[in-house]
Amino acid sequence: MVVIRLARGGSKARPFYHIVVADKRCRRDGRFIERIGFYNPLARGNDVPLNIAQDRLTYWLGVGAQPSETVERLLKQAPKVVQAEASAA
Repeated sequence: MVVIRLARGGSKARPFYHIVVADKRCRRDGRFIERIGFYNPLARGNDVPLNIAQDRLTYWLGVGAQPSETVERLLKQAPKVVQAEASAA
C-alpha cells in the first residue's frame, strides 16, 4: 500500500518534515517514491510553514495513496495557510 506521510529532517530540537509518498513497509525516513512538499512547524515571520504540490497530491490520492493522520490534518489546515499568506502579502 502507498501512503502519504511525513519524513523527519532538520536537527535536534529543530524539526523539519518532508511530505513524501512511500510504500507503507518502508521506514519513516527511508526510501520514498516522491517528495511532494514540506512542513516546517517552527516557521516564523516570512517563512512558509506548509508547502504541498497540489497537482501531485491530487494524482497520488487519485491512484489510491492513503494519507497518514497527521498529513490529513495538515491538508485540512492548508487552505488556511494559503489565505494567511495572501493577506500578509
